[in-house]
Amino acid sequence: MKVCHITSAHPQHDVRILIKECCSIAQKYDTSLIVVNGKNETYNNVNIFSIECTINSRFDRFTKAVNLTLKKAIEINADIYHIHDPELLRIVPKLKKLNKKVIYDVHEDLPRQILSKPWINVAIRKAIANTVEWYENKISKKCDGIITATPFIEKRFSTINKNTITINNFPLTKELQKTQSNFKECNSVCYIGGISQIRGIKQMINSLSSLNDITLLLAGKFSSKRLKEEISSLDGWKNVKELGQISREESITIKKQSFAGLILFLPVPNHINAQPNKMFEYMASGIPVIASNFPLWKEIIDNNNCGICVDPLNNNEIINAITLLRKNPELAKKMGGNGIKMVNERYNWEKEAIKLLHFYQKLK
Repeated sequence: MKVCHITSAHPQHDVRILIKECCSIAQKYDTSLIVVNGKNETYNNVNIFSIECTINSRFDRFTKAVNLTLKKAIEINADIYHIHDPELLRIVPKLKKLNKKVIYDVHEDLPRQILSKPWINVAIRKAIANTVEWYENKISKKCDGIITATPFIEKRFSTINKNTITINNFPLTKELQKTQSNFKECNSVCYIGGISQIRGIKQMINSLSSLNDITLLLAGKFSSKRLKEEISSLDGWKNVKELGQISREESITIKKQSFAGLILFLPVPNHINAQPNKMFEYMASGIPVIASNFPLWKEIIDNNNCGICVDPLNNNEIINAITLLRKNPELAKKMGGNGIKMVNERYNWEKEAIKLLHFYQKLK
């Protein structure tokens, strides 16, 4: 059986798409991946095909890039197509006419995500979100299966398509083992991931202004040049070591130098029920997590005693959590150990890969 994954928006070596899903599927099936503006290569038995496309706007990605990926997809002539971006939904009817099976992989709760998009006019966000939800529901009914990244998203799609399953974006245990060396001598916390206002960057930096002996190891790309200029002018920026975009290997080194990992997303609709991969990667690396106090996150972190949940809009709570772990290295070590235990037992990709392969087996 031939399987073809398609993405028009994600990078070639995307962790969920390539490293986890494609590589797992390739253990059993002939697997390809179509990407835009990457390079042709074979990665762990996954044949990667790059489509070259000049993209000057989101409109170009939604039109030209999608059209080119469809052309390549038909050329590959797979049995199952696994799409990873909402703009690719419009190729589903075309693939179905060719008697192909199609899986839609829902990474985000898109309608709720739109409600917090800063580049969309506030006055029309709700109308756009409603329209997108209607279209996403309509096409999802035609898919042969829906894979969601979280149980919350599954609840929505399971009412639309009975063949819906959650494949959580948990870390690979073989790659993410304990990295922490010495909590007593460590004076750094870390944040690794996309940097934006709704992901709490301002709250992180403002909290640092009262923690002169703490360094934030900041790794990732700012959502805009304007935001970086604004954040770098804050008083707490003097405590930041900016590292830019990093590799997965470099992220392990950063966590080894930290006594806690921060994930202080603001309470916008798309965040409340999300399960960010970085939360579990901090856990798998043996460092406690300081996270937003969303009910789902509290259930994971507080119930397993692997970190501290705080109000992301309350700088004092953030400061107190960082201070508590800095002054109590044994507590930080214990919480970090609990995180490793939970990843090894429950929150790991190896268990999710088994579910994924069973899902494919049912589609044959």
